[in-house]
Amino acid sequence: MDIGFIGLGNMGFPMARRLIEAKHQLFVFDSRKEVMDKLVALGAKAMSSPKDVADHAETVMASLPSLQASLDVATGKDGVIEGTRVKRFVDLSTVGSQMAVRIHDILAKRNLVQIDCPVSGGVGGAEKGTLAVMVSGPRADYEAIKPALDVIGKAFFIGEKPGSGQTMKLANNFLSATAMVATSEAVVMGVKAGLDPAIMVDVINSGSGMNTASRDKFPRSVLPRSFDYGFATGLMVKDVRLALEEMKSFGLSMEVAEAVGRLWEVVIRDIGADSDFTAAIKPIEKKAGVVVGGPKGGIAGK
Repeated sequence: MDIGFIGLGNMGFPMARRLIEAKHQLFVFDSRKEVMDKLVALGAKAMSSPKDVADHAETVMASLPSLQASLDVATGKDGVIEGTRVKRFVDLSTVGSQMAVRIHDILAKRNLVQIDCPVSGGVGGAEKGTLAVMVSGPRADYEAIKPALDVIGKAFFIGEKPGSGQTMKLANNFLSATAMVATSEAVVMGVKAGLDPAIMVDVINSGSGMNTASRDKFPRSVLPRSFDYGFATGLMVKDVRLALEEMKSFGLSMEVAEAVGRLWEVVIRDIGADSDFTAAIKPIEKKAGVVVGGPKGGIAGK
C-alpha cells in the first residue's frame, strides 16, 4: 500500500526501511535531508512537509519525539490535517492518552481517523521487526493497516477508545523504567559489598529477579559501560512523567511510581536528556562510590 512516514529518527528510520523492504511505497518526510536521502536510495519518495506526505498517501504514520511534535505534525500549519488524500493518521509516538484524545478530536472535525499506535521494543526491535505495537482506534481501520503493522512487529488491538493504546504503552514503559533503576540499585548494592556484577546479573537472570534490564540492558550496555542501548534519558523521563499524570488522572495510589519518578528526575538532572537511559546507573554509582562493570569487573570502590 501507499504509506506516508514522518519522523525518521532512531525508531522511525528502521520501521520505514522495513516497510520499504516489504514492498510498500513510502512517501517520507523528516527535517533532516540526509536521512530522507538514505530511504530514497531504497525506493522511498521524499516529500517537503507533512501536508505533502498526506497529499500522497491515505495512511500516514509518524514517529516523533515529543507531544508538541505530534500535535504540530498532525494538526498544525502544513500538517497532515491539510492533506488531500489522507484518511488516517497513525501515531507511533508516545504522547499520553490526553494528547492522543486531543489529536483525535481535532482530526475528527475533518473526518480523519486517528490511530493511536505506540510501540515498544527499542531500536533493536524496530530493526528486527519485533516491536510490540499497541493499537487503539476504529476496528475497520486497524484491519486495513494491519498488514503494514505486521511488518514492524506484533500488533495488539487494545480497543476503540481514543488513547487506549497510550495507556497501555505508559504502563509498559513505567515497568521498563522501574526495572532499569531498581536493577541498578540492586547491582550497586552487590558491588558495594564486593560481589562481581557480571555474576550478579547471571544469577538474577537465572532466578526470580530477572527483568528486561537485567536480561538486556545490563549485559549489552551497562556492564561493558558502552551506554549505547539507543533510547534517550529524556524520552524515558517523558514517558515516566506521562505515566504519573495518567495515574493521577485516575486518582490512583502511586507510591512506587512516585519514587521511580523522583529517581529519574535525578538521573536527567545529573546526566542530561541526551544521554542513553542505561546510564541511569551513574548517579546511583556515584552516591555509593563504586563503578559497575568495565574492564576490571567493577568490584572495587572508586
